[in-house]
Amino acid sequence: MIDALSKLRHTRVLVVGDLMADRYQWGDVQRISPEAPVPVVRIEREDVRLGGAANVAHNLAALGCGVSVCGVVGDDAPGRELAERLAALGADTAAVLTDASRPTTVKVRVMAQQQQMIRLDWERTAPLSDELTAGLLERLESAHAGYQGIVVSDYAKGLVTEPLMGGLAKLAAKHGKPLIVDPKGVDYTKYRGATCLTPNAHEAAAAAHVEGDRDGEAETLDTARRLLKSLALPHLCVTRGAQGVLALDGAGEHRFFPAEAREVYDVTGAGDTFVSVLGALMAAGEPFFDAVAPANVAAGIVVGKLGTAAVSPAEILNAAEGLPRLYTAADIAPVAEALRAEGKRIVFTNGCFDLLHSGHIQYLQESRSLGDALIVGINSDDSVRRLKGAGRPVIGEADRAHVLGALSFVDYVVVFEGDTPLELLRAIRPDILTKGADYTVETVVGHELVAEYGGEVRLISLKEDRSTSGIIDKIVSGHRTGK
Repeated sequence: MIDALSKLRHTRVLVVGDLMADRYQWGDVQRISPEAPVPVVRIEREDVRLGGAANVAHNLAALGCGVSVCGVVGDDAPGRELAERLAALGADTAAVLTDASRPTTVKVRVMAQQQQMIRLDWERTAPLSDELTAGLLERLESAHAGYQGIVVSDYAKGLVTEPLMGGLAKLAAKHGKPLIVDPKGVDYTKYRGATCLTPNAHEAAAAAHVEGDRDGEAETLDTARRLLKSLALPHLCVTRGAQGVLALDGAGEHRFFPAEAREVYDVTGAGDTFVSVLGALMAAGEPFFDAVAPANVAAGIVVGKLGTAAVSPAEILNAAEGLPRLYTAADIAPVAEALRAEGKRIVFTNGCFDLLHSGHIQYLQESRSLGDALIVGINSDDSVRRLKGAGRPVIGEADRAHVLGALSFVDYVVVFEGDTPLELLRAIRPDILTKGADYTVETVVGHELVAEYGGEVRLISLKEDRSTSGIIDKIVSGHRTGK
């Protein structure tokens, strides 16, 4: 999996589909309206995220892929904002066209107490005009050498028509590129020529025209085989929610992958994440079943996040190892951004944490009690040697990170290479920076930075006679005296 995910930084994927803006309005409910028996949501903040095919592009960018986007937006403010956000991801938007006759699709979700209260949609689902379809295909043909695979995200908003899919299938076959499709509707004949479809179990049953309870493995497999045969597909994945994923190929091989979710907060965008990881890995040349496994892990991660979200390679690897909270410096910034978007109060602390002892435990527990999420930065082995000398650390960085990540009150662990955590502080922008009470606020590295954006430094009292150096001295002394 490490080797497979490392290929993604050298892979470019074309995303074709319905571009949408997901607008979240976050608030609080404390009363029922006197006008009607409905809760009154007092809105406190709002954020806008990429949705639909735009979320697929977001996921691919988070994986490290190059991204090209093909779609249509309206001649309106949401459309211009979508184009700007895609460009900010580094995506090539040359094939994003404007259609003044239709609005940009916008979904507004009103959230309170971490629950969705209502959703409001602005959209037009009429099929794309023949003229616009021809224009899109012309641009994609001229740019085919710039990407290794195609992912189609069909949300039934009118872009993914039979003519467009037929053109994409011919383009993919002509240039030998995998064509991965997240389908919609009950008529899948327009997807003929695709390399792989990724419907959920309900969608697959409807498309295969089967009725009744189809949740069991045997029934799901029967449904999938019907679809595979009728569409002459090389590959098919049926996502089964809490039951995992069924993957099968035209040669008759099939595998059931168990669900990987540890906590489920919101299933929004899980299909986007699955098709993104699967499509990226197949574009990178990974065998089909080897690509399904990380995609399944990634979908299990994203349902633990609120709203449409993306997953990084580090998160996939850590979750696959059963260590979901270990991050690199490059990965932690979007995590912190997502926490802020959810209104979480972020606490950050750092140290070597070599030979974890009760003093460390007390310190970390008190730090966590100051906020909603604790991010711990630990010095890399090279950094510890520069600070502590050639004999340190006693415990390597991977083991130190794993031990800290196993603590219930530590939410995220990041290994950093520098002698100070300033780079991490700039990326995370914590609400609270903690350090031991043997420091003063003025001697804490980064206190000026935190103060600039309105954060604060808190000093935590330390247990007396508890230190890693003291433990090491005691061990060495006992060894010398034979005790």
